[in-house]
Amino acid sequence: MIKAERQQLLTKHIANKQSAQLKELSELLNVSEDTVRRDIKELADLGIIKAVRGGAIAHSPVPHHYRERENLQVTQKEIIAQKAVRFVEDGQVVFFDGGTSTLAVAAALRKDIQITVVTNSFPVVNILEDYPSAEVIFIGGRLNKKAFTTFGSETIDAIRTIKADISFLGICSIDLEYGITTRDYEDCIIKKNIVANAKRVIALSTINKVGTAEPFVVCSVNAIDVILTDDAIDEKTAALFEEQGVLIQ
Repeated sequence: MIKAERQQLLTKHIANKQSAQLKELSELLNVSEDTVRRDIKELADLGIIKAVRGGAIAHSPVPHHYRERENLQVTQKEIIAQKAVRFVEDGQVVFFDGGTSTLAVAAALRKDIQITVVTNSFPVVNILEDYPSAEVIFIGGRLNKKAFTTFGSETIDAIRTIKADISFLGICSIDLEYGITTRDYEDCIIKKNIVANAKRVIALSTINKVGTAEPFVVCSVNAIDVILTDDAIDEKTAALFEEQGVLIQ
């Protein structure tokens, strides 16, 4: 088997399983672990997979640009949103991160909800302008044209002045070992501060993002209180998350 064919099989296997160990890939491809390690490095350097200790892990399958994501997995996001609104009560201060999943939560809130929303997301603001009893604090800063959010020092300073009861965190990737990660550095810094300044952090993640990883680390898994997903996680993985103190629904 030539290298190109081997790397194609390796990439497909990791995409299907989301992660794989060196020994597993060595047996699959009938080559040495050193050969697999070199293949993983080459593919990781190209940004196709992420090299990790002892193997490789898939990147998030979700497109980067907001416009490419807004019509994907709409039903799954609505399932997550219906779970999320159960955590929201009148009188709370709630952070809404950027992203299409957090937008789905905003759209699912009851119209007479009496909360204060803090967000750097233009789409979330557009939704909540029709909610008469929801106070909305829009955080300014530089415009991220791919995410339709604001970022920068002004945004971070504003987040740090508020201690929210809940934060809804849109997830790019989440993994037990590598935690919550994202492919954008500026987004990572915003998320870090949202996590640090909320009493309860609720991560919103479609099932296909679980077990994937990106370059920039937001936080470890145990910094999250709840993960809401559209489908059941396998029992073994769910138990490992629960050992970290994370409720999965």
